[in-house]
Amino acid sequence: MVGHSSAVILWAGKSPSRRYRDGHNGSDMRQCVASIRKIDGLKNQQDTMLVPPWLEQLLNTAFFRVCRSHGDAARSECNMYCLDCNTDAFCLYCRSSKHEDHQVIQIRRSSYHDVVRVSEIQKVLDISGVQTYVINGARVLFLNERPQPKGGKTVSHVCEICGRNLVDAFRFCSLGCKLVAIKRNNGDGTSTKEEEELREGGKQDIYRPTPPTPSSSARRRKGIPHRAPFRS
Repeated sequence: MVGHSSAVILWAGKSPSRRYRDGHNGSDMRQCVASIRKIDGLKNQQDTMLVPPWLEQLLNTAFFRVCRSHGDAARSECNMYCLDCNTDAFCLYCRSSKHEDHQVIQIRRSSYHDVVRVSEIQKVLDISGVQTYVINGARVLFLNERPQPKGGKTVSHVCEICGRNLVDAFRFCSLGCKLVAIKRNNGDGTSTKEEEELREGGKQDIYRPTPPTPSSSARRRKGIPHRAPFRS
């Protein structure tokens, strides 16, 4: 994808005033302006595509409620989501009757929190930077932020948005936190210099080493020792 920097190449060589002095008319100027606007439009389209239209709805959907149409069935929990319809969760029977040829992902549960398998979500979404876990033999990631357990041990990796402890060197604990980061940083997913400094400063405050306390058995010297004078 072409960025803003490429627009500068269109002007490489001579300035607009020099071009006029060389005998060029205003058509060259209009062509350059049109090219720059086209590049800006592609940039805005790229930023919009970073967040698919179904992601926010997916993160706000309540899963595992009983299906209204198949409440008497054995597997009537609504743990499916259609990326094409982008409406609401549905059960296994609704999928076979209404979403057979659609792009559907299945949501699972881990410790009362919604997760999705990496093998399913990575086909339709960039999940780089999000912490993954292996649960029941499958690698998954969490949809939304989870409460931070109290009294946890000090770790070197934390979520950039909610501060939750991470197991590995990832940036976010969930898809929801990555979405917050993308929106916060105008679609590029990177932090500003001020946010980096604040985060680094916060880490230094949290993980600043505590000076060791002196042992109670250690004896303190009361002053500089003086040797007794020799007798004459």
